[in-house]
Amino acid sequence: MTVYALETSGLTKQFAGFTAVSDVGLRVRRHTIHGLIGPNGAGKSTCFNLLTKFLAPTRGTILYEGADISRAGPAEVARMGLARSFQISAVFPHLTALENVRAALQRRRGESFDFWRSDRILKRYDADARALMAEVGLTGWEETLAGEMPYGRKRALELATTLALAPKMLLLDEPLAGLGQEDVGRIAALIKRAAEGRTVLMVEHNLNVVASLCDVITVLTRGKILAEGDYAAVSANPAVQQAYLGEMAEPAHV
Repeated sequence: MTVYALETSGLTKQFAGFTAVSDVGLRVRRHTIHGLIGPNGAGKSTCFNLLTKFLAPTRGTILYEGADISRAGPAEVARMGLARSFQISAVFPHLTALENVRAALQRRRGESFDFWRSDRILKRYDADARALMAEVGLTGWEETLAGEMPYGRKRALELATTLALAPKMLLLDEPLAGLGQEDVGRIAALIKRAAEGRTVLMVEHNLNVVASLCDVITVLTRGKILAEGDYAAVSANPAVQQAYLGEMAEPAHV
């Protein structure tokens, strides 16, 4: 079995003559946390959407656990164990936190979102839903409407719903975006815990978190890979420092 959970070769995406991602060869080792970073306009979001199948590549291949998923759709790769979160929290705001996690558990088990079914049928998911909520620090928030939860708690809820799908690999799109300082450390710790026994690929701008969480970092600029390695190696790379205009010139203090 390959040691890589996700591999790309020659991955390219063009939009009306503009090349957003060019010949990217990415290899994400199984059971690691891999960071994808880069300055604004580097192609991170496009690359992420290619990997999560929300965009089709112009050319190139994507392998997940050795299987070619280049032309697969999002639902197909989700069934294979590849789950993504979004930069903007994606929960059902008019459902309670518990109902959100319960809906994800229903989906994992191949059932439709039958919210009108009897309480007896739906409540069979409650124990597992409560356990997942406890795992992400949401005990006591079960009956709160998701739309009324503080932003940091919504991000934790989104992580719980993602974990409810029992993914083998998590793809996280700026999981710390918009969080206050008091929530950053807590959500970062949740990501580290969720990564146990899984593979994680995350796009993130918070360099302190990247430094503390990621085993390997890939730096994109102008749609191409500029550098790759651990944080110490990447942050000391003169080309990376120039791309960030000094943003990474000094090591992060974590």
